[in-house]
Amino acid sequence: MTIRSRIAATFAVALLTLVLAGQSHATVFAAWQVANVPSGDTLNVRKYPSGTSRKQAAYPNGTVLQMTGRCTGGVNLLDIDNQPAWKQQQAARYRWCEVWHDPAKNGAFVTGWAYGKYIVPY
Repeated sequence: MTIRSRIAATFAVALLTLVLAGQSHATVFAAWQVANVPSGDTLNVRKYPSGTSRKQAAYPNGTVLQMTGRCTGGVNLLDIDNQPAWKQQQAARYRWCEVWHDPAKNGAFVTGWAYGKYIVPY
């Protein structure tokens, strides 16, 4: 193996390691479930953390959502996942929390926002 090919191989391994490390971090989600939505209604997931923002999708009670962990007000669901469920719910109750979902059901996942009053730890 020449020096040039060794350098190229080392570079390729380093690049692959960086790519895989970035991907593994991006796949960490907190599972929360839609709950407390009035009967016959659904939870709207919106493009931005606001009740007036464009609706991306609607989910009924019982739907398990992939949460990125990020919520308004500096709350991170991944940081509080070791607390009792009631305490996690209280921390997220009046916050908008980011969801990773596929509203078109075509494999094109995007982020959206769900109001914390209607989600509970799964």
